[in-house]
Amino acid sequence: MPIIHTIADCRSFVANEHNEGHTIGLVPTMGALHEGHLSLMRRARAECDAVVASVFVNPTQFGPSEDFARYPRDLERDAQLAAGTGVDAVFAPSAAEMYPAGFATFVEQSAPVAERLEGQCRPGHFRGVLTVCLKLFNIVGPDRAYFGRKDYQQALVITRMVRDLDLPLEIIRCDTVREPDGLALSSRNQYLDEATRRQALSISRGLGRARGAAAAGERRAAALAEIIRAELLAAGPCSIDYVDIADPDTLAPVETLDGPAVALVAVRIGGTRLIDNCLLEP
Repeated sequence: MPIIHTIADCRSFVANEHNEGHTIGLVPTMGALHEGHLSLMRRARAECDAVVASVFVNPTQFGPSEDFARYPRDLERDAQLAAGTGVDAVFAPSAAEMYPAGFATFVEQSAPVAERLEGQCRPGHFRGVLTVCLKLFNIVGPDRAYFGRKDYQQALVITRMVRDLDLPLEIIRCDTVREPDGLALSSRNQYLDEATRRQALSISRGLGRARGAAAAGERRAAALAEIIRAELLAAGPCSIDYVDIADPDTLAPVETLDGPAVALVAVRIGGTRLIDNCLLEP
């Protein structure tokens, strides 16, 4: 399985696949692969003739005080894991390859789906995400691109960009993969020690209790959010960026559950920022 480092070589690889009439699946990642990423690759393998996984820690989606410098990087390990799922090539460009000197064009999205939650807590984050995704879509030319639902808002924002810009690909959103105890898989879980990892279980526990309350008849969004918030605070010191109950398609805030909604959480535990979500069915 080749590891491709330049845009020209990646385009040459996918051109050969297109010339054979093959469909192409793309799994964009920032590396530090875990079972969540690998599940996306296996689904792409099942649905496409050829699969490209990108490994690129994208500097433009990190804020000045975020963890770009210490984000885990191990390309050799990532390539081995990707190869084990049947990926045909890993595209691992440098920052200079993706953003050469003088780079000055970025993708902005003014839709409400991009402005709340992560858009508010991490100014400029989606600008970086959309820019790098559009570049990857243009370089690889996939028929389908695969994203996990753990990054719920990100998947919606990317889907909106694809629709608005008439890009000829389908965005496939796949279910969140969790540890047996409920913790959503994340590359940033590597930052957690034993105590903070145990505390982080309050996220999925709070979401689960809110889901149970909604199923039992609680329709007040504020009450459901408070169930989650109380669980987080009871588990130990933390800094909550948001606990939000929103429309699952637009992320507009809701006051009552007149239909399905999504509960979204972002919280810092021991200095590690974690996000998670779940659907609520009234």
